[in-house]
Amino acid sequence: MREIITTDQAPQAIGPYSQAVKVGNTVYLSGQIALIPETMELREGDISARIHQVFQNLSAVSEAAGGSLQDMVKLNIFLTDLNHFATVNAIMAEYFQQPYPARAAIGVKELPKATDIEMDGILAISSY
Repeated sequence: MREIITTDQAPQAIGPYSQAVKVGNTVYLSGQIALIPETMELREGDISARIHQVFQNLSAVSEAAGGSLQDMVKLNIFLTDLNHFATVNAIMAEYFQQPYPARAAIGVKELPKATDIEMDGILAISSY
């Protein structure tokens, strides 16, 4: 049985997809970019500000699904410039504790709304 997860604490979908889909205790989070939920505008400033916004958006959807970032078992990070990899690592350490999720960091040519970072992931919530 699939449950569609939605929250106004994260950006609304900008296409034909759900913020997340929960099947049993597994939650599949759609990609999040650094949109501010209230304005649907990209977070301005350096990439650090956008990385924080992406983690805040992922966290909001995770909480709407009954979990948290600590339930993340797989995180995918898409960057238009892999030179920001160390910055992502430093900021990620503020949001996660060991054991860390499995992760991929992928360099891409472009991302929606001409942003420079997007992340998606999978949660395994221990109780449902």
